[in-house]
Amino acid sequence: MSTRESELKPMDAEQLRECGHKMVDFIADYYKTIENFPVLSQVEPGYLHKLLPDSAPTHPDSLQHVFDDIQDKILPGITHWQSPNYFAYYPSNSSIAGFMGEMLSAGLSIVGFSWIASPAATELEKIVLDWLGKMLKLPEDFLSVGQGGGVIQGTASEAVLVVLLAARDKFLRKVGKISLGKLVVYASDQTHSAFQKACQIGGIHPENCRLLRTDSSTNYALSPNVLSEAISRDIANGLIPFFLCGTVGTTSSTAVDPLIALGKIAKSCGIWFHVDAAYAGSACICPEYRQYIDGVEEADSFNLNAHKWFLTNFDCSALWIKDRNALIQALSTNPEFLKNKASQANLVVDYKDWQIPLGRRFRSLKLWMVLRLYGLENLQSYIRNHINLAKHFERLVTQDPRFEIVTPRVFSLVCFRLLPASKDEALANKMNHDLLNDVNSTGKAFMSHTVLSGKYVLRLAVGAPLTEERHVNAAWSVLQEKASALLGTL
Repeated sequence: MSTRESELKPMDAEQLRECGHKMVDFIADYYKTIENFPVLSQVEPGYLHKLLPDSAPTHPDSLQHVFDDIQDKILPGITHWQSPNYFAYYPSNSSIAGFMGEMLSAGLSIVGFSWIASPAATELEKIVLDWLGKMLKLPEDFLSVGQGGGVIQGTASEAVLVVLLAARDKFLRKVGKISLGKLVVYASDQTHSAFQKACQIGGIHPENCRLLRTDSSTNYALSPNVLSEAISRDIANGLIPFFLCGTVGTTSSTAVDPLIALGKIAKSCGIWFHVDAAYAGSACICPEYRQYIDGVEEADSFNLNAHKWFLTNFDCSALWIKDRNALIQALSTNPEFLKNKASQANLVVDYKDWQIPLGRRFRSLKLWMVLRLYGLENLQSYIRNHINLAKHFERLVTQDPRFEIVTPRVFSLVCFRLLPASKDEALANKMNHDLLNDVNSTGKAFMSHTVLSGKYVLRLAVGAPLTEERHVNAAWSVLQEKASALLGTL
């Protein structure tokens, strides 16, 4: 019986089979033709309002009509993150294994807030985060065998928020709730803006957020001396330093904070030390890049986004913590309707107490399928390939005297800019701003920018699953062509 002959039921196995096959075909066709779309959507704000009706239909529409509308109206408004010509921000990986895990999670449709709500969801999450922790050679303190363990958050923003709350409450238990206004946090000025948002939500006074200045002398990494001086000043002024966020692979330029030195300072002052390796952490499964998280043994918590550069569909942000009780004490609730024998007997983990919301999806399925269906060696090759493509792009840039590399490449991000003929920085910034717009408006490639020491800098981040050397070469050709045109107008 075709869905056309009968209305779509809320759930029917045969209808699911028929519609599901059509949806998989649609998505597979999308991937086959993904290079035909402009990478950056070229629509104007409000475009969709003009194309869709003002209210929802009273009677059912057909699946084919919906597919037609997706093709004609939705896809033009998509910026294609999985396109091989996508080089903006940082990647957000999809993969067949990740997609199948996502599909299964949607199909089972469970809400795994506590162990009893679906035991496999909790237990698989513990197991796969131990697996990934071992691949990264994290200290055993972060694994589930001891007082610590891993948990999947939605994003690195949620990860930094929950550990900030855990640290805040741990300190307030010692010094009294009245001291909230004296708590001070530290990070570099390159730290992701999610850190500031976490402080806003956590009630940390804005004037007690120390975003310490970095510059090109440390390649924009946080200086241990600058941190020590700031902490000493705050203690002398009667304030309470309590939280330090270090970054491995900053958003602007992949700067790597010196974890060993920062960890020693944090330890000597009794400060909670969180390490955000959202993008670059994935590379640390390769022995030659593991050095960048040396010092993680001094950290209290560590985070990487498997959905960035680890073939695991969004959202899947892995957070490890050394003292799970600090997290549980800050976030736990125990209402009557959730009480059960396993939880009361303290035999199980209830992940609802490790996160902000109560509800949680079965996200560990994606990560489990990625680890099993690709394996460590293939994942390492995947990362190395992107880094080699970034090295290739870096060589292309250095061969053209009109451009410069702005800060050393560490992983698969290249920061570069077009040089002005004169030393006019304002002109250079305008030129690079225009160059970026010109490149992105072609639809042939999509890049983003940052500002370092007042310089407007272009960022090319390699990391989409389908990107090959020919796509990197094509992006460079577009850059050169648009640069020539711009320089010609001066």
